[in-house]
Amino acid sequence: MPLQLRTKDITLSESNKAHLDSVIESFKKYNLDITKIYVNITKEKKEVHVEFEIDVAHASPIVINQTDKDLTVAIDLAAERAEKALRRLHDKLVTPDHETIRTMEIDE
Repeated sequence: MPLQLRTKDITLSESNKAHLDSVIESFKKYNLDITKIYVNITKEKKEVHVEFEIDVAHASPIVINQTDKDLTVAIDLAAERAEKALRRLHDKLVTPDHETIRTMEIDE
């Protein structure tokens, strides 16, 4: 799963890079075919803007935007929202389709 990291007007420390890597690794637990992850981090006035764009095969991309005063908090909040979207997509793909009235009538 290739990762593209882009920063603007901010430099990431080694601890921030390690934190971001652990967040990206946590996305693997849903066993989805993630083709690429784009991470954009920009500094806007007194806030930091974090954007995750997660490309999943055979699904539309998941785009998460989060703004906060602290970089670590912004990454954590964006990661929580991304995990929620990935979990929903995983559940949608794993659970079988619900039966409709038409299929119930055919079975009987």
